[in-house]
Amino acid sequence: MKFRVERDVLAEAVTWAARGLPTRPPVPVLAGVMLEANEDGTLTLSAFDYEVSAQVTVAAEVSESGTVLVSGRLLADISRNLPARPVDVVTQDSKVSVTCGSSRFTLLTMPVEDYPSLPAMPQSAGTVAGDVFTTAVQQVTTAAGRDDTLPILTGVRVEIEGSRITMLATDRYRLAMRTLQWSPEGTDAATVALVPARTLADTARALGAGGTVELALGRTGAGDGLIGFEAGARRTTSRLLDGEYPKVASIFPTTSDARAVVETAALIEAVKRVALVAERNTPVRLKFTAGAVVIEAGQGDDAQASEQLDATLEGEDIEIAFNPQYLLDGLGALHHPLARLSFTQPTKPALLTGQAEPDGDSDDSFQYVLMPVRLAG
Repeated sequence: MKFRVERDVLAEAVTWAARGLPTRPPVPVLAGVMLEANEDGTLTLSAFDYEVSAQVTVAAEVSESGTVLVSGRLLADISRNLPARPVDVVTQDSKVSVTCGSSRFTLLTMPVEDYPSLPAMPQSAGTVAGDVFTTAVQQVTTAAGRDDTLPILTGVRVEIEGSRITMLATDRYRLAMRTLQWSPEGTDAATVALVPARTLADTARALGAGGTVELALGRTGAGDGLIGFEAGARRTTSRLLDGEYPKVASIFPTTSDARAVVETAALIEAVKRVALVAERNTPVRLKFTAGAVVIEAGQGDDAQASEQLDATLEGEDIEIAFNPQYLLDGLGALHHPLARLSFTQPTKPALLTGQAEPDGDSDDSFQYVLMPVRLAG
């Protein structure tokens, strides 16, 4: 195999393919990235760990076609640090030579015949705008569980119904839901998939916010249990999680006794400052009155902090406490200048949504439910 490719093209392609490689692969070949140079002037890079597959095709000057398997992380590190010049890759027996300017590296190859075949891409189900998809995934995955002893909660429930996608995630302490519009292949599109949150977040970040993203879902037959994403020359598949997602939609409050609106950026900064004195697992307290909110943390003989911000309040005064990081995660996911908090009682879940104008309606396309922390006494 012999080909030449631009440094930036190679670096981006290897980084995309190798991004999900296991750090401790059960089989050595699973740490590899497959390079296939084709006579039609394309180079295809592939990676697969039996859970997630990634593949990308780029243009290259191919002198000799062929296939080789090398360490993905090593090739990614090398390609990112090469000088900005064309890169020549040549195989010699059981080694691969990577030359760029006066830099030369020699990598050992792995047995191609031991590498698993990548799963076939499921049938295309439709497309969604890249920037909308990326934002939606970022908003929802912040609430997904990270405890592998509860694998169902480490996933994002993706429900497709006609032209609407609803994403839902929870770790039992907060709950995030985002609805978005997409362009399905058929008007009768209806399915539910449980996608690993970490994979979904990595995919959305790596695909970028430009262009459109094609969603491919397993139907009856080949591709069952898989979800696929494709943008440009990049393709990836992920195995879906098995199991029944808890019926948590009923947790979303349908009524509220009080509603407060605060400037999002100011509240984020205030919570960050006040939380500096909050010990691990210690909440921050928010006291809402007409025209203001006081954020406090610490009490008794401990360090204490408080800060007051302007706020509008409809309803009775209320004092409620939250885990500061969970609150910050929700505020950071709003992407609106104003944050609206809707309450029923200090011990009941609060609903956080974004708002563009002080007297406007809230944007309910993203909803973040936060369980309060019970205050002592």
